Amino acid sequence: MKKKRWGKKHKDNRDWKRYNEKLIRRGEFYVNPQFLDNWRSEIQKMNRRKVGQPYAYPESLIVFLAVLWSKGFDLRALQGIVQVLSKKLGPFPVISFSQIRRRILSLSISFKRQSGAMVVSCDGSGLKAGNRGEWIRQKWKVRRGWVKVVIMGNVQGDIMDIRIGNENMDERATARGMIRKNHKQIKKVLLDGFHDCNDTFDLCTIYKIEPGIKIRENAIEKGLGPRPREVRQYKKKGYKQWAKEKGYGYRWPASEGIFSAVKRMFGEGIRSHRIRNMYHEAGLKFWVYQQLRDLS
Repeated sequence: MKKKRWGKKHKDNRDWKRYNEKLIRRGEFYVNPQFLDNWRSEIQKMNRRKVGQPYAYPESLIVFLAVLWSKGFDLRALQGIVQVLSKKLGPFPVISFSQIRRRILSLSISFKRQSGAMVVSCDGSGLKAGNRGEWIRQKWKVRRGWVKVVIMGNVQGDIMDIRIGNENMDERATARGMIRKNHKQIKKVLLDGFHDCNDTFDLCTIYKIEPGIKIRENAIEKGLGPRPREVRQYKKKGYKQWAKEKGYGYRWPASEGIFSAVKRMFGEGIRSHRIRNMYHEAGLKFWVYQQLRDLS
């Protein structure tokens, strides 16, 4: 029997003309050789006071190639793209695929620090360490595990912070670490029932952050701490009223929506083999996604 949906039916009020323009700008972002505009000046700036062999290729070229690599292009294909651009728009020196790999893996990944008090959410998800199917895993017992990514996003859908580790990474402790780091920009945090624990509620109380954490059904009401008080309020109001007052539905665009978009646009598989490179490749997917968000 189909469960009846509670609440109002969603209305799509999207401005399709504006949305189409955003998608077109994505294409401009993917294939935009803007590194040609400032090649010489950027190289001079990068090599200023540098010890050792000077850089021959600007950082903007590496960012251009890193975006295409995140979209699934292999390293040799990237060298071929640079070679064609050099013939058509150059000439300029063509970077080798091995150097492309080294420069991409050393690319600094950071997210813009947001200003003002925001409503945020934290959540974790996994990326496959390879493109193996379930049959190989079951039949031949080939298991490479997966890369765990925990993000903090705001309700506008922007990534504020990210942590990457193996499948054993403690998601709750990681989320608390991001809350500590960014507490000055947080006024409310929306978390699923997995984060329903005393440590998270206590942390929110310390930093005067309003908790919007879903309470487990078997939660005990007794006690004097922050969590027991929240449990009593939750059970008194019921989930629907509590979720409406907390704005709990905004947790989706701040966390799960970001994971859904990143996996849809850049895939959920990791091609690198070394652990450090796997973590960097995973972070690069989310970084490129945020670059697209900033562009639009």
